[in-house]
Amino acid sequence: MQTWPGSSYPLGATFDGNGTNFALFSEGAQRVELCLFGDRGKETRVDMVDVDAYVWHAYLPQVRPGQRYGYRVHGKNDPASGARFNPSKLLLDPYAKAVDGQVEWGQAVFGYDFGDPDSVNNDDSASSMMKAVVVNPYFDWAGDRLPKTPYSESFIYEAHVKGLTERHPAIPEEIRGTYSAIAHPAIIEHLKKLGVTAIELMPVHQFVNDSTLQDKGLSNYWGYNTISFFAPQNTYSSTGDRGQQVEEFKGMVRTLHAAGIEVILDVVYNHTAEGNHLGPTLSMRGIDNAAYYRLEDDDKRYYTDYTGTGNSLNAGNPHALQLIMDSLRYWVLEMHVDGFRFDLASALAREFYDVDRLATFFELVQQDPVVSQVKLIAEPWDVGPGGYQVGNFPPQWTEWNGKYRDTVRDFWRGEPQALGEFASRLTGSADLYEHSGRRPVASVNFVTAHDGFTLRDLVSYNDKHNDSNGEDGKDGADDNRSMNFGVEGPTDDPAVNTMRARQQRNFIATLLLSQGVPMLLHGDELGRTQQGNNNGYAQDNELTWVDWDNVDHPLIEFTAAMARLRHDHPTFRRRRFFDGRPVRMKKGERRRDIAWLRPDGSLMQPDDWDSGFGRAVGVFLNGRGIRERDRRGEPIVDKHFIVLFNAGDDVIDFHLPALEDSPKWNVVIDTAGEQADSEPIGPGATVRLSAKALMVLSEHDLPEPEIDHSVAASLAALTDATMPGQSPKAELEH
Repeated sequence: MQTWPGSSYPLGATFDGNGTNFALFSEGAQRVELCLFGDRGKETRVDMVDVDAYVWHAYLPQVRPGQRYGYRVHGKNDPASGARFNPSKLLLDPYAKAVDGQVEWGQAVFGYDFGDPDSVNNDDSASSMMKAVVVNPYFDWAGDRLPKTPYSESFIYEAHVKGLTERHPAIPEEIRGTYSAIAHPAIIEHLKKLGVTAIELMPVHQFVNDSTLQDKGLSNYWGYNTISFFAPQNTYSSTGDRGQQVEEFKGMVRTLHAAGIEVILDVVYNHTAEGNHLGPTLSMRGIDNAAYYRLEDDDKRYYTDYTGTGNSLNAGNPHALQLIMDSLRYWVLEMHVDGFRFDLASALAREFYDVDRLATFFELVQQDPVVSQVKLIAEPWDVGPGGYQVGNFPPQWTEWNGKYRDTVRDFWRGEPQALGEFASRLTGSADLYEHSGRRPVASVNFVTAHDGFTLRDLVSYNDKHNDSNGEDGKDGADDNRSMNFGVEGPTDDPAVNTMRARQQRNFIATLLLSQGVPMLLHGDELGRTQQGNNNGYAQDNELTWVDWDNVDHPLIEFTAAMARLRHDHPTFRRRRFFDGRPVRMKKGERRRDIAWLRPDGSLMQPDDWDSGFGRAVGVFLNGRGIRERDRRGEPIVDKHFIVLFNAGDDVIDFHLPALEDSPKWNVVIDTAGEQADSEPIGPGATVRLSAKALMVLSEHDLPEPEIDHSVAASLAALTDATMPGQSPKAELEH
């Protein structure tokens, strides 16, 4: 095999049209062998003799795309000092752009003999290992342009590649569960109907199926078990895994972009699939264990675990940080994705021990000209001490707002609580984000996500039902803040089903009326159930796949209508926080930008916020007091809205305030279905709001007056303009 010195940059395997450059970082290695595999599995080893700054490199002019390869790294095997080199273990390139095959579990892929963690096992693992693949970087993007939807106009849809598409009858069977299926017209049409602007895909980085799950007949369905940060998951490819998965992924992105839909990836940089000291040797553990993983100071045999998965990536090491940043740039520049949601992002902020919002990782992101320009969403917690960091990420970041989820769930199930927190969550959580210069869009609002109950299960079960996971019901959250309306699970009781349907609409309406960025879990708009399982991570079956044959069509229509209301009215997606101060309007009057109302129509008083009754409240939203300008610089002018909430168990009469310039109101949303499309309601009228219901009233549009151009009309107008008079003052004006 002809070999040239090559280059130490870029890392990984890079095909340039003539040959392929291979580069691998390892500070502790004494020798590195590049291993090439033929179609029948024959292995050819090439010594990499050139090393620059701990990067081993070689250029092979005969290697083309589709070539499978791996590495064998020689060095000291002394776990107590953090060194776990073992050349009998074939290792996956951390920079592999594509991966062929899966891990075949057995003794060979472990660096020690079962039952003796301190021993050394020298069984060759090549036949049991997945292989890296050299890819062709060239792709016809056909003028692809990133949609670049502003956060304030974004509507995110969290989805699983397989779960969303595996059972869709309009998608050909041979491509269901793949990237091609996500790009199928049936899926795109559904997303467009809902008004979705971005699809957030659960992990598509190449991941590993745990042996413990396979032994139970289960699998790592969610994919939070990454082994390669550059390679798209090969099981989601309908065309092959010798590089075809890269082409198919790019084609999916190109098609979604053409429909105006962004692609956000859920990425797992906090740990890898190699686990703790009892885990397999698949990649970084055997390449440079101490550089890539956080090891315990007092005994480097053991791994620091802030993730609950056995290990934590060493975000304090420059080479581990380079791996993360190179990966992020690759997915933006080469794969054209539009943003990232960082799983357990607090773990990346632990440069030393405590979570540090000024950690090197955040500094690198801040100054990076590529990564800093895409959407960055943090899951702002991990399982380590002090890991819950909602509201504490740097200004450039947005966050999954776990406090929004908990507060909204508690409100709608009628839990006594301070109404002030509900009001704060509804208006963008200024208490969490304004202090760091961020705006309402820093809050990614959600009621449900992949981890926990689906929306339908949230209103159908009081307790989790996770027996099928094989963990004796010990897995999954116990604090679900759910409500089953008197019956656990499915029922034929029409009264219960009516309340459950209403409650689902309450959650969806609240989500889409809240300031911030809404995120909807796939299938929630369809009435998807997991039969009470709130931890479907291992269920790659019909329990978790969306059932497109049994969907709640009225709920789909309701969700689409709410999304249109949000899209059409900037009142519900402001770029700045409310401040409650009067806004000067035309004709000289002044009115608050927001006002909170008691059921009797009067303003909420300070004592009301902490009274603990917390069941019913109204809010007036000033559509002409937004204090913002559109993309053309024109002032944004919208209608006034009143939103009424009743989380109690009784019907409530709400008295509407009397506003001078809005003599009537239209009921545009009523989750109880009793008032919508009714006749316009006059100022100061009383509206009956059903138990567990939400109502949206829009300022009634008066017909344009006919203009009388007669001399008499002109004289009358002149007379009226000179007459002194006082206009009545509405309670909301000051």
